[in-house]
Amino acid sequence: MTPATNDPNEQDSQDPTVADAIVARLVEWGVDRIFGYSGDGINGVMQALRRSDDAPEFVQARHEETAAFMAVAHAKYTGRVGVVAATQGPGAIHLLNGLYDAKLDGAPVVAIVGQQVRSVLGTEYQQEVDLHRLFADVAAQYSTTVVAPEQVPAAIDQAVRTALATRSPTVVIVPHDVQNEPAAEPASEHGHITTAVGYRSPRVLPDPGELERAAAVLAEAERPVMLIGQGAQRAIDDLIALAERIGAAVVTSLLGKPLVDESLPFAAGTMGHLGTTASARVMAECDTLLIVGSSDPWTEFYPAPGQARAVQVDLDGRAIGRRYPVEVGLVGDARETVRQLAVRLPLTKTDGWRDRVAEHVREWRRIADARAETSADPVNPEFAVRALNDHLPDDALVALDVGSVVYWYARQLRLPQNADAHLCSTLASMGCGIPYGIAAKLAFPGRPAVVLAGDGGMQMTGIAELVTVADRWESWDDPRFVVLVLDNGDLAEVSWEQREVEGEPRFETSQALPGFPYARYAELLGLRGEIVDSPSDVGGAWRRAFAADRPTVIQLLSDRDVPLLPPLPQAREARETMRAGLEAEGAEHALSLYDEYLRIEGDV
Repeated sequence: MTPATNDPNEQDSQDPTVADAIVARLVEWGVDRIFGYSGDGINGVMQALRRSDDAPEFVQARHEETAAFMAVAHAKYTGRVGVVAATQGPGAIHLLNGLYDAKLDGAPVVAIVGQQVRSVLGTEYQQEVDLHRLFADVAAQYSTTVVAPEQVPAAIDQAVRTALATRSPTVVIVPHDVQNEPAAEPASEHGHITTAVGYRSPRVLPDPGELERAAAVLAEAERPVMLIGQGAQRAIDDLIALAERIGAAVVTSLLGKPLVDESLPFAAGTMGHLGTTASARVMAECDTLLIVGSSDPWTEFYPAPGQARAVQVDLDGRAIGRRYPVEVGLVGDARETVRQLAVRLPLTKTDGWRDRVAEHVREWRRIADARAETSADPVNPEFAVRALNDHLPDDALVALDVGSVVYWYARQLRLPQNADAHLCSTLASMGCGIPYGIAAKLAFPGRPAVVLAGDGGMQMTGIAELVTVADRWESWDDPRFVVLVLDNGDLAEVSWEQREVEGEPRFETSQALPGFPYARYAELLGLRGEIVDSPSDVGGAWRRAFAADRPTVIQLLSDRDVPLLPPLPQAREARETMRAGLEAEGAEHALSLYDEYLRIEGDV
């Protein structure tokens, strides 16, 4: 037996292993970054990364869950596949939350996961988990275990290609002993498969007859509305031109918000429970709905079934009619399909509707301004997010955690046209904010990044991942990484849901959060921290943060009682239930703010 050696040069001279072949194949696919956390089950791959001169950068997160969030965010911000690596057992289990984020938001992610050696599988060995069963749902499009060296190229190719083609997570499981076997190429014989690196998106166009039917529906519209989602990204200029052509109001899903210039007079903003009054009004009044690249789940904020004729455009035929009864479904690329529609549509005279839409948009802007200016104790979080509009760089990368901050983002932040923003939207998992911001900054180190988070999300994962920020920021071309923490000592969104959905008072024991010195902790890590407890300090805090020579954490002492009012007319019953919960709670301050928001809206 050859004795073990600690000489890295001698170790690196060994013949390539399966793990080396995996790394090399990922390099061929253009993977430049792998997020993850080491462990004995994945150590073969870790050593292959160490040995390779052109290996992807390995980004060590503080937890496998946040590593998976980073991989998802990498896919969302770059449009390329995100890759995460984790060990067997608990490491694999921790990946699930991030992988479900990828599945529900349509992000291409590949997970490389270790497994115990093959000889002990099925014996309830330490850290042995049935990984195929674990990943069966989240990686339903593709999950495999590499059991032979010759399998590596096909397994990696199929995983990456499937992730890109289906916009979903895939999983490649590699037992520890297989990782360390000698690499081998598939032979030209039965039972071996030879594959190649490469994927090109298809050109998909609907049937011309269906395009004619869809154009006929839209041509008859008197009160048209477009619902734009993330799938319309490449078609946005054509959609805005089409909206002007047919006089349509434009409403976005939460994921579609970054695509639309919300200064347009017909841009009614984000739809849904966290959306604008303008979006709710135009949806309630429209007679024709064009849905492009969206599967927004807030079905109660769509037109009532039967109220509007609907046309839907989506590359995935499974999405057609998923949220609303559709008269014509067009399966195709958004940009080319919209262009085909446009040439079939005459200019439509809907001046009365255009005026009505513009009135709703103006009224919403008045409401949003007045709400942000409402006094709170000590700071209104809407005011703090709205104040960012005056300071947000044109090319900013915005990352959001989940919670009440998403309401203020949807309603108050107007993104510059070159900015980009992402969050864990459909899964709506707290703790995604800082991991998303890190992935965005690593992908584009020369652009400023902003993370908007609540204290709940920060306490879940953000505090730990600030360690990663502190470890990496000095290598960034642009050191600006600004974190706004809405510190209200409460899981505010859930508190308001308890009132609204249950008609019950806030449950103090479940909702109150322990205090934490976010700004001082940032300083302890060598970052910059600032505490803001007055509205008069908000603008200066943003200005100082973007002028700083290092990342900044702004700890904003905000008011948990600023109401998360769902918009009318769809939310009348929900508002009444919310009031019942507030009255049962005896929450005088919250009731006062609730009534003030109703007064601003004219809902009294």
